Amino acid sequence: MKKLRIFAACAIALSSAAHAYEYKVGAIEIDRPWSRAVPKGATVAGGYFTIRNTGTEPDRLIGGSTPVAGKFEIHEMSMDKGVMRMRPVADGLTIKPGETVELKPQSLLHVMLTGLKQPIEKGKSFQGSLVFEKAGTVDVEFTVEGIGATGPTAAHDMHDMHNMHDMHH
Repeated sequence: MKKLRIFAACAIALSSAAHAYEYKVGAIEIDRPWSRAVPKGATVAGGYFTIRNTGTEPDRLIGGSTPVAGKFEIHEMSMDKGVMRMRPVADGLTIKPGETVELKPQSLLHVMLTGLKQPIEKGKSFQGSLVFEKAGTVDVEFTVEGIGATGPTAAHDMHDMHNMHDMHH
């Protein structure tokens, strides 16, 4: 009986860890929303996550919100005559059927949170909502990493998988 109880506790811990970063609304799946801590007094932060469209029709991320910021905008970086420009995506970010779109630091796409209402500190997650044209609204939780982080800490799981993969060769 005791063994069974330990097994059940382990199974629950594993299943909750596996789904800790996954959100789903309609055919849209969102993985690992995260942000970087910002210095005190900063008014702008970034939001990052991966969006997967498991459906048969395109959908668009058209907006979002978070209690920690006044504005939530999807931004796109582009090069214009050798100058990097950043602008809000006016008509939303399209995710084609079967496509995975990653919003991450140093990439062309990310969310800008402006008019911060509270400090964004490492280890203190915050709530947010993402709004999709067809799938609707999904509430997510952004984990907050260090100021220079390049990805969510949970990404080390993938690193371990790559190491295991290398051992088989």
